[in-house]
Amino acid sequence: MLKKILAVDDEPNNLQLLRQILKGSYQLVFATNARKGLEAARQHRPDLILLDISMPDMDGYQLCRELKALPETQAIPVIFVTAMESVDDEALGFDVGAVDYIQKPVSAPIVLRRIQTHLMLVKAREVENRQREAIFMLGEAGHYNDTDTGAHIWRMAAYARALALAAGWSAERADMLELAAPMHDTGKIGIPDDILKFPGRLSPEQWDVMKRHTDIGYEILRKSDTPLFVMAAEVALRHHERWDGSGYPDALAGDAIPESARIVAIADVFDALTTRRPYKEPWSMEAAVAEIAGSAGSHFAPDYVGTFVSILPEIRRIRDTWQG
Repeated sequence: MLKKILAVDDEPNNLQLLRQILKGSYQLVFATNARKGLEAARQHRPDLILLDISMPDMDGYQLCRELKALPETQAIPVIFVTAMESVDDEALGFDVGAVDYIQKPVSAPIVLRRIQTHLMLVKAREVENRQREAIFMLGEAGHYNDTDTGAHIWRMAAYARALALAAGWSAERADMLELAAPMHDTGKIGIPDDILKFPGRLSPEQWDVMKRHTDIGYEILRKSDTPLFVMAAEVALRHHERWDGSGYPDALAGDAIPESARIVAIADVFDALTTRRPYKEPWSMEAAVAEIAGSAGSHFAPDYVGTFVSILPEIRRIRDTWQG
């Protein structure tokens, strides 16, 4: 189905030119003033709006403001098509919510390319939003039967991002880890309730079943080959490995443990220690940090422990934010 474009301009010749450029490639809706443009946007819900600035009664800037103030139209990208050329004009256009400018007189190839680019960006945002929804569901599924407040996975993910940035990761990669980390326990959906909710210490047989959640999570998440889910599968499989090789599922040691899992291991344990559970009171930050520092070189990677300790003000800020 063709994407729908709304063009708003008080000059019929300008609308006719846009019709010639866009016909056959898009569904077209036209409006000859701002008020009609607002009505058309609300009625037709176009995928993109081409908007003139200099119009009587209400100019394009005001129309753009009104479009961005309405829930049903605020997400529609607006491109100004205008003869205005000053930097101040462009700045004001971006301030009111436009995504781009096309100078008059328009060039057909430029109009087509700009529209194509911004529709692709909309599609990319839609894909990202769907991916985030999947992440939320998988993260919640992994903790569906847990006794914590539900905030654990998101608070822990924020700790992981902060630690990754402090360790020198790029912002893009750290953001990816923040999205991957909440899925670390996805595999718990495959563990029986009587083990997940067992009130005492697990027997060796029960513990063997519990440890399978790392492999189960990996098998679920590895079905996608996107970089995010590749990282999420890696974290799910390796976040219980230990620096000294005493962890599971494969007793990896040292640098054989992926960096993502080394970071999540610290964030996960820190949050577990400082969170109230039915079977324990929360540890103080000082006690939790001392426990993590004392486990450097055994449970945790020493360099990441040192970095974690160095950013405790940021960790405290994140914790306070999540505690409301």
